[in-house]
Amino acid sequence: MSPAGAAGDVVGPPGGRGILQIHPTRRCNLRCRHCYSRSGPDVDEALTTALVRSVVEDAAALGYGVLGVSGGEPLLHPGLGELLRTARGAGMRTTVTTNGMLLTPRRVDELAGWVDVLAISLDGAPDSHVAMRGDPRAFTRMAGRLEHLAASGTAFGFVFTLTQRNVHELDWVVRFAREVGAGLVHVHPLEPEGYALDNLPGAVPDVVELGFAAVEALRVSQEACGPALQIDVVSRRTLLSDPARFLALDAPPDGPLGSWLSPLVLETDGTVVPLTYGFPRRHALGDVHTARLVDLAAQWDAAPLLDVLRATHDRLTAPDGPPLTSWYTEVLTTARDRVEVGAGT
Repeated sequence: MSPAGAAGDVVGPPGGRGILQIHPTRRCNLRCRHCYSRSGPDVDEALTTALVRSVVEDAAALGYGVLGVSGGEPLLHPGLGELLRTARGAGMRTTVTTNGMLLTPRRVDELAGWVDVLAISLDGAPDSHVAMRGDPRAFTRMAGRLEHLAASGTAFGFVFTLTQRNVHELDWVVRFAREVGAGLVHVHPLEPEGYALDNLPGAVPDVVELGFAAVEALRVSQEACGPALQIDVVSRRTLLSDPARFLALDAPPDGPLGSWLSPLVLETDGTVVPLTYGFPRRHALGDVHTARLVDLAAQWDAAPLLDVLRATHDRLTAPDGPPLTSWYTEVLTTARDRVEVGAGT
């Protein structure tokens, strides 16, 4: 979840904000049907606190200014507090993405002052949320945690995963967010990743659904006193007007990595990849179990990634390109297609 967003914006990638995303554990109290990381109660994979702290320190040195912690359920990682304090000590802002069920008053009080934004996943109205989360308590327990969270003064918002079938529920999500005092609703199109590949065939929103979502987001954002609304959809016109924002470049920009490559993602097995969880390993910076992040960054060849980004940009801005798109999904598709072609030659 981005720490900032403007009501009614149709936005593309953050373009140099310097976001480091860390997935310190894949253990989770739920097994959601759309989980990109295939997390669950029986998944024990995790990174040590010492390792993630060293990655945060290195990322700050590389120009990253925001730490986003996700999972799995990050509240189940014993080193979450230390990780957030390390990031703050390095001058970074912090966000934590959670399903909200474990936000007891004690945990909220422990996080207060160390997290800038708590991002809580919300998949629509209560029945839809429960169906996606696979636990009949998923909505009521999460909702029951919000009163103390709001009273604590910690900023929070909701992440709504847009599918091919739920744009009509965005209005309900925004109204619920307003009622409980949330400051932001972040609409993120479902990505073809993790459990979604098995459980939700045909659920990735197409260009028509993205268009409906953009119009609906604009409509609900114009209501007075509502939360800010951010939707991860970009228009063809924006792609054409500012190619550099999407790194459609021949060479990496000058400056440290964090000034131009964002997000940078640390997966739970220690692999560092650009842009999004599950990005093909041929583009990985490396494994932080074998070398420090600053050293991996120094030896990384960005040229193959820039080639993927240029190819994606060219495809989407062609005369017959779609008017709206989910940029990260399209980049991931291009990168995976190239891996498949390479494997077959």
